[in-house]
Amino acid sequence: MAPADVQILATNDDGIRAPGLAVLVRAMKRVGRVFVVAPERERSAVGHAITMTDPLRVWREDIPELDGVDAYAVDGTPADTVKVAVKAFDECCPDVVVSGINLGGNYGTNVIYSGTVSAATEGTILGIPSVAISLDTFSDAIWDVAADFAEVLVKQVLSEGLPPGVLLNVNVPNLPADEIKGVRAARQSRAVLDDYYEERTDPRGNRYLWLGIERMLNVDERPDDDLKLIKDGYVTITPIHYDLTYEPFVSTADGWREELEKGLFAGATPDRK
Repeated sequence: MAPADVQILATNDDGIRAPGLAVLVRAMKRVGRVFVVAPERERSAVGHAITMTDPLRVWREDIPELDGVDAYAVDGTPADTVKVAVKAFDECCPDVVVSGINLGGNYGTNVIYSGTVSAATEGTILGIPSVAISLDTFSDAIWDVAADFAEVLVKQVLSEGLPPGVLLNVNVPNLPADEIKGVRAARQSRAVLDDYYEERTDPRGNRYLWLGIERMLNVDERPDDDLKLIKDGYVTITPIHYDLTYEPFVSTADGWREELEKGLFAGATPDRK
């Protein structure tokens, strides 16, 4: 497709004014027409939550850093923004959804918590090829390397497509381009958060807890894990599917059926059974 024929929906979980989104938009403008719908504030680690019991408010934002693209803020979650963009805007018919550039890596179990990944997952659920891009740092971000890679990857996705139900989760080392070792397809690692709760007291004497995170612990590390490869200096691409079924255990669970049904229907009348 020619650039004029390509529409890209850009979103994130760091908020519509986040610098990573602005850098992403500038890169995506080199690929096609960009439409931005993003959370009005930071919504990190909200997972795939969507808003069902409250109204969603949507308004246009004029943000100079977004280079004049149509941009709308939503007071909801990252998954909400993609759903709103596709379902509520007639002018938004994206050929690809790109979520990011997130400040901080999304690998291991972070993928479950991540609003960045969940926005891309929502795009995939809606049948749109989708990519989540994260930069593995929380300070001194080298945005341009991740943005340039996003441009190249999105062009590849538009050319080759993605399998149904599959999105790409990308992590980029916070290194200059000449220090990055290459690009690798990676498995999602089994890394878990090494976290803790710090107990504090507010001015009124009430106890509260604040979550702190030390690091990611890579459990049962494999050579093609996302966390290992990103720490070794590689850009990682992890294909993710939203079907969470663990196929090897399906037959085992089915083998429990007779015993479970005995307990379920114990004492049941014929009508109830």
